[in-house]
Amino acid sequence: MTEGTMPAPLATPALSPARVTAVLRILVLSTFVVFLNETIMINAIPRLMREFEVTAAAAGWLSTAFMLTMAVVIPVTGWFLQRVTTRTAFGLAMALFLTGTALAAAAPAFPVLLAARVVQAGGTAVMMPLLMTTLMTLVPPQDRGRVMGNITLVISVAPALGPAVSGVLLQLGSWRLLFLAVLPIAGAMAVFGRRNLVNVGEPQAGPIDWVSVPLAAAGFGALVYGLGELGAGDAVRAPVPPAATTLAGALLVGLFAWRQLALQRSSTPLLDLRTLTFRHFSVALALMCLSFMALMGAFILLPIYLQEVCGLTSLQTGLLLIPGGLTMGLLGPQVGRLYDRLGAPRLVVPGAVLIAVCLALFALTGEGTSPWLVLALHVALSAGMAFVFTPVFTSGLSVLPPHLYPHGSAVLGSLQQVAAGAGTALAISVMSGHAAAEAADGADATAALAAGVRWGFGIGAALGVLTVLIALLVRTPPTPPARGEDGTTTHESAHTPT
Repeated sequence: MTEGTMPAPLATPALSPARVTAVLRILVLSTFVVFLNETIMINAIPRLMREFEVTAAAAGWLSTAFMLTMAVVIPVTGWFLQRVTTRTAFGLAMALFLTGTALAAAAPAFPVLLAARVVQAGGTAVMMPLLMTTLMTLVPPQDRGRVMGNITLVISVAPALGPAVSGVLLQLGSWRLLFLAVLPIAGAMAVFGRRNLVNVGEPQAGPIDWVSVPLAAAGFGALVYGLGELGAGDAVRAPVPPAATTLAGALLVGLFAWRQLALQRSSTPLLDLRTLTFRHFSVALALMCLSFMALMGAFILLPIYLQEVCGLTSLQTGLLLIPGGLTMGLLGPQVGRLYDRLGAPRLVVPGAVLIAVCLALFALTGEGTSPWLVLALHVALSAGMAFVFTPVFTSGLSVLPPHLYPHGSAVLGSLQQVAAGAGTALAISVMSGHAAAEAADGADATAALAAGVRWGFGIGAALGVLTVLIALLVRTPPTPPARGEDGTTTHESAHTPT
């Protein structure tokens, strides 16, 4: 694409600091509510398996399909957010989420519940890029670490608290409470947000490439499905070999990427991949994807292990997982402030090491492991996550020019969900496959499941080692000097690269 066809930067509105805080607060609270549902079904898997008479692999798709739908929809948001107002994007996202939540609460059968989760995810997919793009547009570089630390509550704490919240609600009654409890809260946030949210930036008219949309949907869908089936115990009986599905998905994603590169030279791509030419962003993207693959796999294995192997109730499981979520929430703002002072590497590398060590120790658990040890490991794992996510998001997006903020947020969010979906599906498939093999060798049901869970955590530990290696490449990008109202450069915010 030539300089003359380069998209114009997003217009930054002249909002007071108090108004900026209000806008971000509305988006953060709304995104927290919708993101809580990404993992809220994890703790309900054992009960849903019994009630709907489905396998663990099938029930796991309630989380996998949610993340996969987000991965399919988020690539479109880079184009979408540049062409509609902030209030329109917010209204559409919340309307989809409320529709899916109401449908899930009334679902009479498992396929309906699965479809409802897809509708929910369609709304959730818009919220994170909307929040990230608004933050990068309104917040000056020297304050982004602190603000991003608070947004860690959405990025990490909401999915981490999902199993804990669901554990408490499941103890109180039916799994339908997971949706009935969220519905009025989300509805109130939708009404409040529409009344008080202001538009950020000016919409820019432009066409959408309808060839790219099905390429993204088919490619990401086949890729995650194939990865999930590779470790399944009945993979050999699958109508289409999982390896072939995975390869087809990878090829379609490659065609999607090629299509975007071609469109960059002549028109407007659905997803602008020039973001990947920025080294800091690419390293942050790789680290985030590997981290989410490992961590989402661990998150879906923990409730199964605690309830089916250790014999804990859903309430006990939820209460045991709450301290980890609170740890991440309390550390998020502090890590953001430390990022502004110390830069990324001094936080990311120790955090990645802590994550890898915790996942390796989880792989050594068994039937006799104390729940208190699991609690301690989960808290330590959550602390490691806090030290990785805030610096990675901040340093990765900060290097992009303003007109690429929506596309950078979309690339990061889309591949994050693909990685999380792949990690979840892979962990469940490996667990199921090895548990079936142990059972065939004569092990009882509990011992077989314990062995399968260990293998699932082992996959996460291997991915954790890779995150440490990539964390060593993370650098803090230089902060561009601030500009005054007259356009002159000031040097108060100059930041020496780490």
